[in-house]
Amino acid sequence: MGKPTKVTLFKTEPRHAETLMDKISRAAMEIVDDETEERQIKTDRLRKARLEREASGKSGAAKAAAKGAGNMPGTKPVKKS
Repeated sequence: MGKPTKVTLFKTEPRHAETLMDKISRAAMEIVDDETEERQIKTDRLRKARLEREASGKSGAAKAAAKGAGNMPGTKPVKKS
């Protein structure tokens, strides 16, 4: 057995060509990952705003909720007897 050379010691396996299905799958996964990241950023931003609003004063939030409840389209007023 001879001395190992750089060529024989570090053999690289031949790479197969990327198929059309592989390209489509990779592109689709990138799109899904980007959308997931954008959705997570938006969710975090909205959660932070909600927590800040709740921390600033619950009495203002309760008034806004009570005021807005009657203005929803498609709802019928509740009759009190």
